[in-house]
Amino acid sequence: MSKYSIPDRIEAYVSALSKMYERAQERELQTVVVNSTVSILEEYSYDGWNGGIAGHVVNLIIPEFLFLSITENKDSIQNRICEDLNKLHNFDNEYIEYIKIDMEITEVGHWREESGLLITSKKTVTPTQQSRIWLKDKYRIFLSHKTEVKKEVAKLKEDLQFFGFTSFVAHQDIHPTKAWQDEIENALHSMDAFVAVLTDDFHDSNWTDQEVGFALARNVPVIALKLGRDPYGFLGKFQALSTDWSRAPIEIVKLLINEDRAFSSYLNALSDCQSWPDGNLLAEVLPAIQTLSEKQIDQLVEVYNRNSEVRFSFGFRGNRPPAYGYGLLSHLHRWSDREFEKDVGEEIVLKGKTRSIDDDDELPF
Repeated sequence: MSKYSIPDRIEAYVSALSKMYERAQERELQTVVVNSTVSILEEYSYDGWNGGIAGHVVNLIIPEFLFLSITENKDSIQNRICEDLNKLHNFDNEYIEYIKIDMEITEVGHWREESGLLITSKKTVTPTQQSRIWLKDKYRIFLSHKTEVKKEVAKLKEDLQFFGFTSFVAHQDIHPTKAWQDEIENALHSMDAFVAVLTDDFHDSNWTDQEVGFALARNVPVIALKLGRDPYGFLGKFQALSTDWSRAPIEIVKLLINEDRAFSSYLNALSDCQSWPDGNLLAEVLPAIQTLSEKQIDQLVEVYNRNSEVRFSFGFRGNRPPAYGYGLLSHLHRWSDREFEKDVGEEIVLKGKTRSIDDDDELPF
């Protein structure tokens, strides 16, 4: 027996409270009360004035699913139950100071592993595994998609390779002698970036949502490519890339080009450029580059000067600005405090330096 009255009667008060909420059709409050295990911490506070008054704390332990459903409103629910319980008793020397709602603790099991998102330090992707998944020395993009658009995604992969990027497409890249889930995990562990190809039925696959969760857990750049469906769930915090299949490759590259590894891959694509039209397409990336180190600038200028297909393309040369922009030189002045200029052979040099024209130089005016 308690020396106070409320602790001995708390179950009766909670029962009465349930009936009160039922009559008022306040189902959420009644559900909390009915499904709670009640305990009380007596004399949590005590004020000796006027004969003394004690404040008790009532603990309501509720099942996990119910606790999670009320987390946003928990404070207001606790305050309301506390206020209503104090209306049910008539004791002047004691009261319920506050209600504390907590979650029932049950066996949690292996919830981390069962989520499918756990990243452990034990997982390593060997060079042999990486070479089976990715092209060497290129920026790695995991393309998460539904099977119904595998042809379109295969074309997206091919177009991204033009810009120097290598992509993983599960339905195309998994070696037939290797368990497909293991290979997908290898790709997820070794990717540089993740693109969710959000077609209308993207959410219908359990695998796509798990792949998204894995990418978010690894904290790699994530792109929500909107091709029919808006980003949802955790993807909702990312601004959607709204485009069509034809523009998707260049728009993806623009979003990733400021990653150092992505820029290095782009330089390799410039080195391999085979024509002026290809140079024009590669030049569309330049406005998206925000900053470059002086070393990266020197690398870019070196590639430009060495490859005439890049140098004489309208996009890099800048001689048709309305259609192709103002060329590499204008961007160099945006990225660097150094002063650059073109010599008579269209090569870019530091201002004041000159270069003589070789007999083999071709100047296409």
